[in-house]
Amino acid sequence: MPLHMTKIAFGAKSYEDLASWYENSPNPKRLTTKYRPKRYEEMIGGSLYWILNHSLVARSEILSFTETEEGRWHINLEPVLVRVHQQRKRAHQGWRYLAEDKAPLDVAEGEDIGDALPGKLAGKLERLGLI
Repeated sequence: MPLHMTKIAFGAKSYEDLASWYENSPNPKRLTTKYRPKRYEEMIGGSLYWILNHSLVARSEILSFTETEEGRWHINLEPVLVRVHQQRKRAHQGWRYLAEDKAPLDVAEGEDIGDALPGKLAGKLERLGLI
């Protein structure tokens, strides 16, 4: 069972912004981080889940980790963005591990997700006991 990670889609205002980055940036898709995760070997074959507006909204498979000449690390991603059922997730700095049993399900082809609540709103309604 692979281990996943979460990361904020910094600068993206919407899912379309995130999708645009995938379409318009060169391949391979990669993120750069200062430190390699300690459990990186478990993450290969797992996914990077993107947080947008306090919700997990999409994922990409993690292909590998490679070190740069400057001593930083690239997280190499599959160049495909897969939409997932939104799941509330607090914002955080950097990345965090996500266990397989806590990961949201992929949205099936042709499935409508237009009724999903934004993460902030869902959190407020949950605290009020309304959902």
